[in-house]
Amino acid sequence: MPALLEMQEFYAGYGPIEVLKGISIEVRPGEIVALIGANGAGKTSTLMGISGCLRPRRGRVLWESQEIQQLPAHEIVRRGICHSPEGRKIFPRLTVLENLQMGAFSRRDRAGIERDLVHAFELFPILAERRTQAGGTLSGGEQQMLSVARALMGRPKLLLLDEPSLGLAPMIVVKIFDVVRKLNQEGMAILLVEQAARMALKLAHRGYVMEIGQITMVDKAAALLTDKRVQDAYLGE
Repeated sequence: MPALLEMQEFYAGYGPIEVLKGISIEVRPGEIVALIGANGAGKTSTLMGISGCLRPRRGRVLWESQEIQQLPAHEIVRRGICHSPEGRKIFPRLTVLENLQMGAFSRRDRAGIERDLVHAFELFPILAERRTQAGGTLSGGEQQMLSVARALMGRPKLLLLDEPSLGLAPMIVVKIFDVVRKLNQEGMAILLVEQAARMALKLAHRGYVMEIGQITMVDKAAALLTDKRVQDAYLGE
């Protein structure tokens, strides 16, 4: 099956610092791919490169076999790639409902937007209860749910999730990972960056290990879980 997304020999950085050094990854239709690695490895920059927030110095990003690395971020959203960023990045002064509506900024199908709002509230019932509340007054877990739900309002074919469990209580983490599993069962492809490497690999179909701006391992997620190098470095074993 052809890849939905391909990142090919992608080099990028900030000023004189090169952060990504020839990244090549792919995501196929209907799969969850985990990207794991230590802090500072370049995982967040990789997602930013896909979503158009970090331009390549060299390399390509192919989406459904078409180059997108020079497209503006809003056009990449329209193509079907939506991003729930590290740190949530919700609009604190807007209500929950307004944040969700912002996620659908590129759409004009009002009936479809309303259906997706209903779906978001079904996935995260607490957001329905908080729909008139300012985003900045939500708890950390509720803000993370809002960040994911806002990304879903773009109706993505590929959802980029950056550290969805960071700083959250275990019960909230389980809820968010359950939603990720459900979305995948509905057919959505997901590229997941996650410090909780064991949870990510248990959820994923395939995984990439990243070190200092380079991919050092790629395999089925189950194989990475049992690899001693991965266990020693990332799984606490």
